[in-house]
Amino acid sequence: MNRLTLTISELEAVLLVADTRNFRAAAERASISQPALSRRVQAAEQKLNAKLFDRDRHGVSLTDAGAELVPIAQRMLSEFRDSLSDLSEFIAGRRGSVSISALPSVAAAILPQAAQAFQEFHPQVRLVIQAVSAGQVTRAVAEGSADIGLSIAPSVPAQGVAFSPLLKEHFVLICPRHDPLARRKTVDWSAFSDRPFIASGPASSIRLLTDRILAASGQAPEANYVADNISVVGAMVAAGVGIAAVPKLALRLMDTTRLHSVALQSPAATREIGILVKEQRSLSAAAKRFVATLQQVGADMMKTL
Repeated sequence: MNRLTLTISELEAVLLVADTRNFRAAAERASISQPALSRRVQAAEQKLNAKLFDRDRHGVSLTDAGAELVPIAQRMLSEFRDSLSDLSEFIAGRRGSVSISALPSVAAAILPQAAQAFQEFHPQVRLVIQAVSAGQVTRAVAEGSADIGLSIAPSVPAQGVAFSPLLKEHFVLICPRHDPLARRKTVDWSAFSDRPFIASGPASSIRLLTDRILAASGQAPEANYVADNISVVGAMVAAGVGIAAVPKLALRLMDTTRLHSVALQSPAATREIGILVKEQRSLSAAAKRFVATLQQVGADMMKTL
């Protein structure tokens, strides 16, 4: 005997008859004909190979097998309805999980604000955030381990990954607060040719862009120091070891109490941050709503960057 072969409609028919002790009243409550309801009960009895109800001139009574089935059927239907409710909440975007892979600076600067705005209307949705390098963001989206990526556009087009711009941020020079450069409103990239230069690690999106800008502007200083962690870059600069070029969002990862940032020009350099998604993957409703929240937060941040 396999109780799981019973259908939802058969279980409901059994419970209705058990509750009303009358096939006609049960059929009326179910809004079906009495023969149709009887067929459902008979089908359940055949599958279970057991009689569930006894009938006599006084009405209908449960057999021992029927009495044993009733609490089981009630539990199964309750679990089924709860599961449908959970599914409905998921489809509506009110439950579930959204996995996000982001550049560390973007994760620190954008995601807290986006999460706060999102949580107000979607408190049952869990956000899983991983801060990694640009290449790892693209790979996570391409492989499907992340629903959404926040990064620069892939330097090499990634098959199946779409990039949509979110915001642009300017690069700034960072120096100690007491440094003569701190008194200037702007500085050009030639400043790096005669001062110790602290570079981000080779896997960093910051390094990729600063190398490109310095080469295009005719400046190609050899990095005196290289640090994979952007907060370490900031600490090195604060200690007076050298100067560095970073996008403004990266300042969120530094202790800026001993740092000063100066706008870089000639050229004025920017880093475009966007949302990465897998083209052939349908986002959940919750993920779509979080993307909409990111877009709103990005638009607001653009006014201050």
